[in-house]
This record gives sequence, C-alpha cells and structure tokens, in this order.
Amino acid sequence: MTIKVGCQTFTWEMLGPQWTGDADDLVDAIAAAGYGGIEITDTMIGDYAERPADFAARLKDAGLTLVAFACGAPSGFTEPAARADDLALVEYWLPFVAAFPGALLSLGSATIVSEGDRAAKFDAAGSFYNAAGELGRGAGVQVAFHPSSHHGTLLSSRADYDRIMALTDPDLIGWVPDTGHILRGKQDILDTLATYQDRIRYLHLKDVDAAGDWAMLGAGACDTRAVVDLVATAPNFNGWVVVEEESETAAADPAAAVARNYLTLQQILA
Repeated sequence: MTIKVGCQTFTWEMLGPQWTGDADDLVDAIAAAGYGGIEITDTMIGDYAERPADFAARLKDAGLTLVAFACGAPSGFTEPAARADDLALVEYWLPFVAAFPGALLSLGSATIVSEGDRAAKFDAAGSFYNAAGELGRGAGVQVAFHPSSHHGTLLSSRADYDRIMALTDPDLIGWVPDTGHILRGKQDILDTLATYQDRIRYLHLKDVDAAGDWAMLGAGACDTRAVVDLVATAPNFNGWVVVEEESETAAADPAAAVARNYLTLQQILA
C-alpha cells in the first residue's frame, strides 16, 4: 500500500495562549513542509467550523487532504450524565466531516474526570464510542477513537486497551493507534498493533525516549519503519500516517519541527 503522510495540528495547540495564529496559518505551514494531509481539531478549526466548503477550497488550494477531524469533551467520554451532550457533539461535527470524502471523525481518549468506579467508566466509554460509531454510520463517516497517555487517561496499559477493545464493536468504531502513547503505556507496541490490526483506520506517529519523554521523530525508542510496515498490512488501514509532535523542540518552533519530521520520515521509509 502507498503510504500517505499527514500532520496533526496539536503541535501548535499544545502551546495554548502562546499560539496566536489561525487555521490558515496551520494549513500554510503543513503544506510548506511537504505533507499531503492534515488532521485538525475542534479547538483549532476556528470559524471554518461553520464553513466546511470554504475549508475544503482552502485545503484544495494548498494541496492538502483532510485526513481526520479530532474532537474531545470535558466529560472524557466516561460520565454517563454527559452522554446526551457528548453524542450531540458528535452529531454537530458529523456534517462537517461528511463534507470531506474519506475523512474520519477521531474521538479523544476516554479520560477520568471524576471519582468513581473504574469499571463503570470503561462501560460508559465503550457504550459512548459504539453509539458514536452508529451515528457516524448513519452520516456516512467512519468514527475512530484515539487513546492517549496524558494525565487522567483511562487508556494507557495493554490491559486497558484489551478492555476497551472488548467493549467496542469493530463494525462501528475504529482505532487510531498512537505510537508515542502506546510506548508511554509501556506496551509491546508491535504486539499491540498486530493483535488489534483489524481495528486500525489510520496511524498517529510520534516518538518518545527511553524515559517516556517526547522526542523528535527518529530520535527516540519507536521503531518507526517496523511500525509502518506492520500497519500498512492492516485490512482497514486507509494509507494515512499522521505525524504528531509534542516535544520541547516543537514547542520552540512548531513549523520547523514538523518540517524536520517530514524529512525524517521520508528518510526512514526510503
């Protein structure tokens, strides 16, 4: 399968108020770096949220494809009382994503935001993801979930992954594996990817060092070539590898960092 390379906009989003640009700046930087696709979040889309046709035209002019649109919720998708609001959020964004043929809706990691029984939170997350996938099916949009290793995540260890996979329907909800988060969860990354290969829709690629700190692509512990080779054989993989960068190097100069990562990946895959 031909590998297509996209870029996630969290590299800028993680800067918080320090970042004063807009979605057009992100499109320009990602296109200039050589990427063919973009994954943008609900936080970074700005007023294009109500103008999908204009965003589609903007991406076309820049030579970019919308790989996925990512969103999260204050509930962490683990609070039963917030289920109706969380599903309403999915319903709000589905028409936007549907305007971009082949794009996915990526839902953030299930996260613990309150005290309570951990098993019940898994049940709530699994039920929500399945329901979101059902809504996506009705809208003609594939939906996938993206586990993370950030503070409060419910999905970190291999046991956590096994549990959420058992609770979710592979016909309804896909998986966006993230190499950095899997490694920070101290998992055997190739075994995890192989075990749930049929759930993979696209790949988030980033690196961490031996201590679990974020590193520039190719400078850490991730065997990037082996990962991409394995994922490329996944039956439902759409061909997109989305590079994401959260290191201190990227915080200093996001545009330069994502450009460097693009070149690094080309060298790794050559």
